[in-house]
Amino acid sequence: MLERRLVTIESPDDPRIAEFRDIRERDLTGRQGRFIAEGTVVLRVLARAHSAGSGVRAEKLLLLRSRVGGLEDLIAAFPEDIPVYVAEPEVLDAVAGFHLHRGVLAVGSRGAVPSVTEFIAGLSASSLIVAACGISNHDNIGAIFRNAAAFGAEGVLLDETCCDPLYRKALRVSVGSVLSVPYCRGGTAEATLDALADGGFDIWALSPSGQVEIRQIERSQRIALVLGTEGEGLPERILSRFRTARISQSPSLDSLNVGTSSGIALYTIAAKLGQI
Repeated sequence: MLERRLVTIESPDDPRIAEFRDIRERDLTGRQGRFIAEGTVVLRVLARAHSAGSGVRAEKLLLLRSRVGGLEDLIAAFPEDIPVYVAEPEVLDAVAGFHLHRGVLAVGSRGAVPSVTEFIAGLSASSLIVAACGISNHDNIGAIFRNAAAFGAEGVLLDETCCDPLYRKALRVSVGSVLSVPYCRGGTAEATLDALADGGFDIWALSPSGQVEIRQIERSQRIALVLGTEGEGLPERILSRFRTARISQSPSLDSLNVGTSSGIALYTIAAKLGQI
């Protein structure tokens, strides 16, 4: 049964696996919502998202032949119409452009992304949301999504200056959470926050100079945690309009990594809301 699904790739130039070629130098992100998923954990999330009808779909798999025996359950999690290509190490490395020690890849796609207004309209009456502004580091985007999944955030809103979370590295760092946590991306930070305010969200901007310590945030039905980029942080035009919160820390350091900050803040708020 399993063997019948496997299609052997003998040349790195085989057009059937063209999307996987030189994935370190180029990325499928921005190409009609397509992306590269890497590693067994991410592929399991992709399989669940595909079967859930969430708008995320798997298109094809590419596996190191020696790994197939231990991945029967993972392969079976994908519908039988999803091609499963296998290759020997030298072929797979030539396709990827570097030594691919995990040996587990997939191409997937994400359907049409809703507008900010549509996204907010679909949220629950009781929601914890992350709004990210100007975050261009793929590791940080991945960490934010991972923390959002861990602490029950219902979604992530990214302004137009944030990097695409479907980048391979962001997707990998998020351990697939980009595929499970609803999100939308686009528009200015101000427009996003105005839409959240109109939707009844209490907006808290995270900053080292925040007026309220994060543990003192008031409990409410709808909370939006606003995160800015490292170094510059959130612009004054946002900090001056909305309530601000800080994470207490040693005075010897002026700020935390935004990925770390998101984890601490989301944990604190989720605990206050009784979500964890």
